[in-house]
Amino acid sequence: MEPPVRLASTGTIIHGVSVGEVLGVSTLAEARLIAGESGLGRIVQRLNVMEVPDILAWVKPHELLLTTGYPLRNTPQSLGRLVADLDERGLAALAIKLGRYVDELPAEMTEQADRLGFPLILLPNDVGFDDILNQVLTDILNRQAAVLARAEEAHRALVHVVLAGGGLNEVAAEVAQLLDVAVAAVDGSGRVLATAGAAEHVAALRESISREGPPPARSADTPGRGRAFASAPVLAGGHHHGRIVAYSATGAIRDSDIGILERAATVAALVVTRQEAVNAVESKYRADFLRDVLTGRAGTPERVDARARAFGWDLARPVTVLVAELDPDGDERSAQDRLVSCWTAAVRRHDPRGAVAGFSHEVVAVVDASLDAARVAKDAASAFADVPPATFSTGTSRPSPGAGTLPEAYAQAMKAARVGRQLHGPGAVAHFDQLGVYRLLSLVNDTGELHAFVRETLGPLAWDEDAENADLRRTLQVLLETNLNVAETARRLHFHYNTLRYRIGKLERLLGNFTDDPHLRLNLTLALHVLRMRGI
Repeated sequence: MEPPVRLASTGTIIHGVSVGEVLGVSTLAEARLIAGESGLGRIVQRLNVMEVPDILAWVKPHELLLTTGYPLRNTPQSLGRLVADLDERGLAALAIKLGRYVDELPAEMTEQADRLGFPLILLPNDVGFDDILNQVLTDILNRQAAVLARAEEAHRALVHVVLAGGGLNEVAAEVAQLLDVAVAAVDGSGRVLATAGAAEHVAALRESISREGPPPARSADTPGRGRAFASAPVLAGGHHHGRIVAYSATGAIRDSDIGILERAATVAALVVTRQEAVNAVESKYRADFLRDVLTGRAGTPERVDARARAFGWDLARPVTVLVAELDPDGDERSAQDRLVSCWTAAVRRHDPRGAVAGFSHEVVAVVDASLDAARVAKDAASAFADVPPATFSTGTSRPSPGAGTLPEAYAQAMKAARVGRQLHGPGAVAHFDQLGVYRLLSLVNDTGELHAFVRETLGPLAWDEDAENADLRRTLQVLLETNLNVAETARRLHFHYNTLRYRIGKLERLLGNFTDDPHLRLNLTLALHVLRMRGI
């Protein structure tokens, strides 16, 4: 059996009119709402006629269903369940003619319609379904045409902004004018990049963003009614770059406005992509120049100073070089760009004339020597902390009097970063002058020779397989640190004096008479320092 022919189909209508607006058309002037008044904001996008018993298999969301009650003439009890079934399928409303097949609607049906906010409309008997279909469908199509025309006009205006070289400020201003709302462009971390609209409304929008973050693009408001906030994601190159957020003090943002907001987000993505391309080129020039400076290939101090000023840098003053190097085992590809961004922001906050650039595996910053370098590194690390598990270690050079000595300072900072990681693990911050003997040990390129020295000097204490050996090595370390002060060593290790004397005797049987041999004590101290250096 072929399915019944549907009397009305509106194709891919995506906009519509509210049930309240449908009741305002001339053909329904005598129609009366008998239940479900709270659902007058439901959107009607299409119409259908129910004159077969199995209509539920054919209805679609946002339909206005017209009926004479003919399919239910023999089973009026089905009317009690009909409202819930139609509401569950997302229909907009039910319009019915009474008298010919169904004399009256049961109280259960109207009560359920009021509870669900599902409009029930009583149609006048002298109005034909074809008149209702023609007039309401015409209104829906006119509404869709108007919305599409408005969206196309908005799209042309927004594209013109980009073609004219405008940025996010201009995009926000255009959207604010088109929708009569306050607008903000927000990056992925919630930072407001651009705003437009009435000052008091922009202030309210900023407060909402800082308190709760950007709202979702489509909220759960009642269909057809406006909302106060809406947003659309800015996506470019497969990455989420933030959102375009709108705020209406009167709650007048509708679905059609969100369509324009989504077009604005697409245009904003073009702006972001264009700016990223420009920034990438500029970043490459800055990095190439700073690399030449740090390797001594940038030319005379005068030439270096002139080019540095063109980038907004001051390299002629006393400066300190910092090197931030990603620690192993992190996702280097995704973390490197973030590392550059965090360090750039930190340097700009502490020293606007400081130089900063990203190399292949590290970020290098050249800042005023009077600054607290550890504080700059802590600031960058705090911003970088939201991309775990990646971490970075930072090394700081001695003060450099000018551009001519920057290569030496760069080498010091690199050494401090790598030795600091070996000593303290990932995330270390080390100054070159604080490395002490570790700086000398790091100059030994033959790590095999260092391992051999540790084995020959510490013997069985060089390995941790035996817990007793590791404990004895700790005792030896504290003894050497206290210059063989037995009482102080016992206090630090919480040992009885006699217990420590016994341990010293055992250590001398394993290692030799170190209490009387200063050269042996030096070797033991160096071997323990080598063991402390990770990654050798």
